[in-house]
Amino acid sequence: MIDNMSSQARMILALVLSFAFFIAYEYFMMPQKSPYTAQAKEINQTTNGTNIIAPTSETSAPQDTNTVSAQEAPVSTQKHDVIAVVNGEKFRAEIDTLGRISKYEVLIERFKDEEGNYPNVIAEKSALKPLEVRFSDATLNSEAFDVAYRADTAALSVVNGNEVLTLTQKLSATTITKKITFHTDGSYKLNVSLSQDIPYFISPGFRPDEKADMYAFKGALIRKAEGNIEKIADGDAVGNEVFHSANIASANDRYYTTIFYDFENSMSVFISKDADENPLVFVKGSANFTTNGYMGAKDHITLKTIDPRLTQVIEYGFFTFLAKPVFLLLQYIHSIVGNWGWSIIIITLLIRLVLYPLTFKGMVSMNKLKALSPKIKEIQKQHKGDSQKMNAKMMELYKKHGANPMGGCLPMIMQIPVFFSIYRVLLNAVELKHAPWTGWIHDLAVMDPYYVLPVLMGATMFWQQRITPTNFTDPMQEKIMKFLPLIFTFFFVTFPAGLTLYWFINNLFSVAQQYYVNSIFDKEKKVEVS
Repeated sequence: MIDNMSSQARMILALVLSFAFFIAYEYFMMPQKSPYTAQAKEINQTTNGTNIIAPTSETSAPQDTNTVSAQEAPVSTQKHDVIAVVNGEKFRAEIDTLGRISKYEVLIERFKDEEGNYPNVIAEKSALKPLEVRFSDATLNSEAFDVAYRADTAALSVVNGNEVLTLTQKLSATTITKKITFHTDGSYKLNVSLSQDIPYFISPGFRPDEKADMYAFKGALIRKAEGNIEKIADGDAVGNEVFHSANIASANDRYYTTIFYDFENSMSVFISKDADENPLVFVKGSANFTTNGYMGAKDHITLKTIDPRLTQVIEYGFFTFLAKPVFLLLQYIHSIVGNWGWSIIIITLLIRLVLYPLTFKGMVSMNKLKALSPKIKEIQKQHKGDSQKMNAKMMELYKKHGANPMGGCLPMIMQIPVFFSIYRVLLNAVELKHAPWTGWIHDLAVMDPYYVLPVLMGATMFWQQRITPTNFTDPMQEKIMKFLPLIFTFFFVTFPAGLTLYWFINNLFSVAQQYYVNSIFDKEKKVEVS
């Protein structure tokens, strides 16, 4: 049967199979386990160091391949109490006795969970927390995890302006002083000074953790000095990756990030790994080390305000090159209409208007093919045993009447990259988290709770199919194609409501356009009859 399929049927079948593969990969093949259990297990089982490549001295060239060991956090049974609390307008941070940010709440009202709690982007069992220092010397490293830091104040408010928190840890070989200047926008400046120059590494922390985000990129993202982006996803870390000239070192999940950045002086970034081969980001420190940091939501406006280059930590996978412009346009529309749902509807209409000439031409071609269907069947019957001659005659017929058997598929192909781009935007853009549309849709980033939009999408797809001319010569092919609306409805049930809204509006536009094209051909037929 497949050998006798029309070009249109083959193309549609290929698109459906590609679509099914993409969905199956996204929902069933990507890692879904939390890394924190494995991390805690690793910490409790070993005190051995994890080796990462680094120069042996401060003056070594970046190409130096000697090694320095960044020790793991040793086993410790003591509770790390909170020694300072930092309150900002949009965040609340807690500093523990190891001089780390042990808790970071994003104080954005619409991000609250069902219990009314603000999200804490640092999991309690995370083995690597922001601002954690690890020494190359195992003995000193062990001591550093036993000696508590002291804070110059127990509470700090940065609601009305920038404030400085000073943390001090006195070890046998050196004294560490961390000065953290917290800014009102959620960013901070970090200065680490040592009384004795001893090799160490400092981390922006393991990536934040957001529940139900298993389908988005999670891992480390490094921006090199020349602007190139390197990504190491969870499960893919080798453990000896080195980036000697980097200006962004970040650990990301779906909606949140923790970053070290320095656009004036490049950083030396080293990647270690945990038991699940998830990347652990470290930056090589010095006796007087300064960098900038940010922790919180990957909000485009916030990151752009701090520095436009930071928006590069917002990535949308393979379709980033197309998804970013789509998001920027969507954001601009939202700045005018004030609702993300209506913004999606408007951008759908804009995309259809851009593609209108192409889709119109494709629909006209399909109508011509339908009109030629009797002649096509006649050619197939006459040259049933000679496929080469049959194809030549059919191509001659198409050329004579200006019909293109692939014309109806091209518009669909053009929409696939746009579809996946919007899909990635809706999955990754924190701006759409808990963003309502109207009525029953209270979060465009998750599935429609009542399945209304998937059903409407499937119904309009069936409607469009009913009024679209086809040139199927095999009844079985036609029956198979009739199941497409049902198959797509099944796919879209678990898709974000915003994506289903996009496809539903897209279908409505297609139906209206198809009626218009059909009316043109009906008028032409009446003229021919008269």
